[in-house]
Amino acid sequence: MASVTGGEGTSFDIQSVSRVGQILALYGPQTAELTAVEVAERLGLNRTTAYRYCTSLVTAGILERGHRRGTFVLGGLILQLGIQALGRRGVIEVARPYLRRLSAEVGTTVALSLWGTSGPVVALVQEDVSSAVVVTVRVGSELDVTSAQMRVFLAYLPDPHLIDRVAEGLSATQRAELENAIYAVRRAGHSVVALPDGLFGAAAPIFDEYGITATIAVLGAGGPGNVEPGSPTLSRLVAVAEEITDALASGREGERRTELR
Repeated sequence: MASVTGGEGTSFDIQSVSRVGQILALYGPQTAELTAVEVAERLGLNRTTAYRYCTSLVTAGILERGHRRGTFVLGGLILQLGIQALGRRGVIEVARPYLRRLSAEVGTTVALSLWGTSGPVVALVQEDVSSAVVVTVRVGSELDVTSAQMRVFLAYLPDPHLIDRVAEGLSATQRAELENAIYAVRRAGHSVVALPDGLFGAAAPIFDEYGITATIAVLGAGGPGNVEPGSPTLSRLVAVAEEITDALASGREGERRTELR
């Protein structure tokens, strides 16, 4: 018989909830659909158990049957909850006009990212349409340790064990490079990275009353020299990040004044 934990549910219930979270965490920008066999292999489950979890999640609306036979994709309930969660992040609506203005001023694509379960997730993109070649990133993309946004989040998030989790699997050299990059962000207040094919990315933090709430980044061509210290693009990026931070603070102050009336 399962033991009762805290008087509110059995340990089996808690394990089931944890398992559902693990299954959902398998999905990402590069993993839109999974079979029960793949779920079993990645989580070390019995195939029958994995299939039962997947079909139960379909019944609950959390997963749906994929177009390919035997596959499962994220369901409508997840979409609905995701939209509601984003709606609670006021920074997105506050930042939207700032992203449009910054993109027009510097002639690059601008993206805003929020912290997900294990890294930055792109939540808003303003593409630069003035160029024949558009450098962009998809909304919903989860960014890795090579991204400027990841390095900015790691520099300011308060979790002391976060770097260890993110750096798991990196070589000693790669770990040292990441730690140096994080230290540089804390000194400069922004991050600049060289991307493949002569592209660059630069990011700066946006803060609310709890700490870092988002990052804003510019993506473009021409190499990181375009965002070297003192360059117009980098200066505007940092300035706009500060403007959004100030706008968030002004909004909170306005709400407090309204509550006092």
